Amino acid sequence: METIFADRTVSISAFKARPAQIVEDAAGKPLAVLSHNKPVFYALSAKLFEKIADILDDYEMAELIQARLADPKIVDVSIDDL
Repeated sequence: METIFADRTVSISAFKARPAQIVEDAAGKPLAVLSHNKPVFYALSAKLFEKIADILDDYEMAELIQARLADPKIVDVSIDDL
């Protein structure tokens, strides 16, 4: 048995018939598209995809910041000294 990472599912044939309407009906939630009762792909609204992309960007930026903070060449400077 496969795990489905979505609250909503639809058959691939129903999805092919009305993809935009089905994604809209999912109301911003991920949608698993099934073939023979197994997930073959997930469909997301553009708004949800953008939100996920923003979260991933924030995560990557946090990793970069952590790596830079760990650099031994960093010198502490007071704003008053500038």
